[in-house]
Amino acid sequence: MGKLLSTLLLFLLALTVGAQQTSKPRVLISTDIGGTDPDDNQSMAHLLMYSEKFDLEGLVSSPSFGDGNAKEIFRMIDVYEQDLPKLKKHVKGLMKPNALRKLVKQGRTDELPPCGYGEPTEGSEWIVKQARKNDPRPLYVLVWGCLEDVAQALHDAPDIAKKIRVYWIGGPNKKWGVNGYCYIIEHFPDLWMIENNTTYRAFIYDSKNKDKYNMGFFETFINDSGNLGRDFAAYYKGNPKLGDTPSLLYMMQGNPTQPEQQSWGGKFVKCSRTPRSVFYGATTAKDTAQICGIIEWQLRGPVREDVTIDSACITLDIRKQQWKGYYKGNGLYVLRHSTYYTGTLDYTITSTIDGFAPITGQITIENTWDVAPKDTDYKVGSQWWTDSYSPADYWHNCAGARNQLIVRDEIMEDWGQRWLWLRE
Repeated sequence: MGKLLSTLLLFLLALTVGAQQTSKPRVLISTDIGGTDPDDNQSMAHLLMYSEKFDLEGLVSSPSFGDGNAKEIFRMIDVYEQDLPKLKKHVKGLMKPNALRKLVKQGRTDELPPCGYGEPTEGSEWIVKQARKNDPRPLYVLVWGCLEDVAQALHDAPDIAKKIRVYWIGGPNKKWGVNGYCYIIEHFPDLWMIENNTTYRAFIYDSKNKDKYNMGFFETFINDSGNLGRDFAAYYKGNPKLGDTPSLLYMMQGNPTQPEQQSWGGKFVKCSRTPRSVFYGATTAKDTAQICGIIEWQLRGPVREDVTIDSACITLDIRKQQWKGYYKGNGLYVLRHSTYYTGTLDYTITSTIDGFAPITGQITIENTWDVAPKDTDYKVGSQWWTDSYSPADYWHNCAGARNQLIVRDEIMEDWGQRWLWLRE
């Protein structure tokens, strides 16, 4: 009897393990589609055309900057609906348009304040609801823009930190949403996070390469390929930028529980810190900070009782862009920034506050995270990964990007075949 029971238990265990290995991953997308960068439209087409691969649980519009909103997601679903009959001839399980529409939620449309949270949004509340579902599988939150709605969700429901896994396309998105990032890393350093700052850049088409996977991709696969193809042509003249797609690819091939293994979405290294450089006045070219790290100026100025704490009242002008800084009280003004540019950058800091003297300086950005640790760095737990800074993994001066490049042609060929179905 004991042997029979043991055999039965082993059989049930095998079934359970098999089910876990074959079950679809739970995925929620946070996108700035319709905002400042139209490559999200391209990535959305990629998602819709492979929707059978996921248990998709949310499509959150989180533009933070620009004019994007949930209407653009609905529009993309409408386009997909017109091509769905042709796609269904070749693949089973593609999501129905009405099911997709139920997942669309509006998130935050502007940057979070310096505290890193504000009022809940429909999008942040949906993240909380889905994360709290009674499901043993983690919820993978793929962030194609700023982390605003993820930060808000974590603030409102700290318990979900153990239930979500975040794959974030950082890099430029960090400078657009620096307050949300800083809130998460300061309050949830043990969050499961892939911070992809530069690896993704190898998935962007090479404008000097005319092969069928780069400049020739549109003509080879997309031109005359249904309504989605006509829509794709509206972005970057049909050239596949697809900067956010690696987060999606990570869930499509490979083992998403193992970021250090090669996958379609890259390969990453575990880190114990992320760079944060703090300066207490004007800097010079001799002062250094790390690419895609946090640069923070803490400046002394007039003590003003009539200025509200955390109000935006100073401005950083760097590389012809302006960024807000805030009054923290007692004459302290704080400005955070992040950049993916390297070399020595000129900047000025000015204010609308009487008595705040303009500041002119320079800062040198180094292309590495491997410099000596600083006391001001953000410390993270054992579940935080980022780009590989091994020299062998660089491509075009981008850390980790070779781990994306080596799988790119395979991915584009696979996707190209789906586009060809739409020509039938």
